Amino acid sequence: MGIMTSLGRMFGQGTPEQKAFGLTDPEALALFGVLSSASGLPVTAASAMRVPAVKRAVSLIAESVATIPFKTYVTETRETAQDHPSYSIVHDWANDWTSAETLREQLTVDALLTGDGYAQVVRNAEGKVLELHRMDPSAVQMERNDFGEPTYRIRLQDGGEAILAYSDVLHLQGMGGVSPVTMAREAIGLALAAEQHLSNFFKNGGRPSGVILHPNKLEAETSKKLAASWFASHGGDKAGSTAILDEGMDYKQIAAQLADSEFSEVRREQVREIARAFNVPPALLYELSRGTWSNFEQSHRDFLTGTLRPWISRWQAAYARVLLTPEERTRFYIEATPDDMLSVEFAARATAFSQYVAMRALTPNEVRAALNRPPLPGGDTLQNPFTTTSAAAPAPSEDTPEND
Repeated sequence: MGIMTSLGRMFGQGTPEQKAFGLTDPEALALFGVLSSASGLPVTAASAMRVPAVKRAVSLIAESVATIPFKTYVTETRETAQDHPSYSIVHDWANDWTSAETLREQLTVDALLTGDGYAQVVRNAEGKVLELHRMDPSAVQMERNDFGEPTYRIRLQDGGEAILAYSDVLHLQGMGGVSPVTMAREAIGLALAAEQHLSNFFKNGGRPSGVILHPNKLEAETSKKLAASWFASHGGDKAGSTAILDEGMDYKQIAAQLADSEFSEVRREQVREIARAFNVPPALLYELSRGTWSNFEQSHRDFLTGTLRPWISRWQAAYARVLLTPEERTRFYIEATPDDMLSVEFAARATAFSQYVAMRALTPNEVRAALNRPPLPGGDTLQNPFTTTSAAAPAPSEDTPEND
């Protein structure tokens, strides 16, 4: 399938309009995943990952989602459904060579960098799910019919095509189906330009930052030889060596003015812009210019509630769509258990649950349900365990004197 045909199908046109443009035009670059930016530097998934702030944001989200255990549960009892085919796929191994954690990490990275992550569902003759296989996002094109039902056109390695139903493709999308790299291409392009500018500045750092003054007017060829001699004597690994001047020459130092141009603040602001694009607290990207112990701890809670929870919800829905039939969704559910990440506020949660039980607002089994634990016998009674005792009151003794 040609590029123009792909564009026509993408925008719902049977025969796309033929438009001529050069290979360096933004329209042509976009076809190959290259985004133009005002800085003049092209932004791609690969070039964006060369920005440390982007690399940190992507790895932080993807690795955090990957390490959270996902399990299949029975809706009625909230016990793990280890006999269900989906349990091993979401908790253990997606296929023989890819663990469930690795697949989640790969697809989350794809969604963060390209907007979409895809995995093909492999079933046996009975329709039972056997494996999940990651697919390259560039080889998948989603199409919708008049009712909004998606199908997926897959470009095969032999040049052919295959059409898969929505139930056979695990599809993970970023917010709005657009990657943060696309939305923040200007901020990323400026960060790349700043890195390039600073690299060029220090590439010639072996040369003393100054001017050689000669009492006489020199010819152009003599000036070139003098400059080459100076660089050979004081450039590279000889930077900082003692200079000896003759013929009445003088050296005037020129101080670098990077601080005056607030170059460092520009770079810090780009880290904050990238943090906003990926919805990650800047402190977790190690931008600690405004960090304190208290707000750094709060940043971890914000990361869990504001950043990870949406991705966890997307994964739960994506798993349920392809691994549970509509009939099974009333009896089973797939859920993540981020208990390890809640450890930073475990004491606060334990105190809150204890107070709810003490004020008879929650039963012990309702607390266990919030912790994704199965109920216990006798745990549905509203009572204060700190004031209620199960021991029977002692019967009055026959020798106890009566009150007057």
